[in-house]
Amino acid sequence: MHATLPRLEKTDFPALSRGTLDTLQVNLGYLCNQSCLHCHVNASPKRKEIMQKSIIDEVIKFLKENNIKKLDLTGGAPELNPHFRYLVSAATAMGVHVIDRCNLTVLHEPGQEDTADFLAQHHVEVVASLPCYLEDNVDGQRGDGVFKKSIAAIKLLNICGYGIDGSGLELNLMYNPIGPQLPPSQVQLEQDYKRELKDRYGIFFNHLYTLTNMPIKRFGSTLISKGEFNNYMNLLKSAYQSENLSTVMCRSLISVDWEGHVYDCDFNQMLDLPISHANKKAHLKDINAQALHKRDIIIADHCYGCTAGQGSSCGGALV
Repeated sequence: MHATLPRLEKTDFPALSRGTLDTLQVNLGYLCNQSCLHCHVNASPKRKEIMQKSIIDEVIKFLKENNIKKLDLTGGAPELNPHFRYLVSAATAMGVHVIDRCNLTVLHEPGQEDTADFLAQHHVEVVASLPCYLEDNVDGQRGDGVFKKSIAAIKLLNICGYGIDGSGLELNLMYNPIGPQLPPSQVQLEQDYKRELKDRYGIFFNHLYTLTNMPIKRFGSTLISKGEFNNYMNLLKSAYQSENLSTVMCRSLISVDWEGHVYDCDFNQMLDLPISHANKKAHLKDINAQALHKRDIIIADHCYGCTAGQGSSCGGALV
């Protein structure tokens, strides 16, 4: 695996500071039932890092004490953490809106047979990865057979009410490009997805989010191996849009790793660029939302990925 941070540290990206914190994004571990080529987390079935219950209790405490209203759960496959349901139940009982970033195929794993029902019962928003509505493209990026399992999982979620008008259960799909290019228009692509998925498979969802591939970890290493890293960075920089700076996700979100350390975003977490506290890695138990307000955000060249073109965030395009 090629290291990407040395190629990203020297940057001319504009300085940023955090506004009001409203979202806690928590990585419950790097264990996943898939090993996708674009994965910036390097998640796989072989990873052993899993958030323990003691740290999850710190997450619950932080949500309560800082009046955070949105909990964004990611991984790996967050559902594979044995304490996933404990955290979701505790958060929703406090009125926190929970997002589950689901790879869809995990719903077919042993022990996950009733996960879709559990998510629906707790009104969890599901953000599901589906990088294309064409089988060959999805399987090429995520592995043989993934597309068919993903379609079956969406059908299961639809049966539970997800993506169905009037149900109040949000199912949003996440698109990322197959290779080193920017996503197309999110508005147009959503229309294409809805038409094709309904006509071909009879399935429904609420919104499509487009996400720019970040030049870090597995995707970044692949770019280096193919001699495409510099060209991709030039693409991101040439498409920079300053108006995206006001709404990049790091201004209202912090990312927490499986050990409880705090980062400005999920991408900084993967590059091991933590927020500091008392000259050491900040831990969730040592900080509060007020202390983070107006604090400088740690930046590097990968930040151009969030501000290129229509912008990119965990909630899709910015403009």
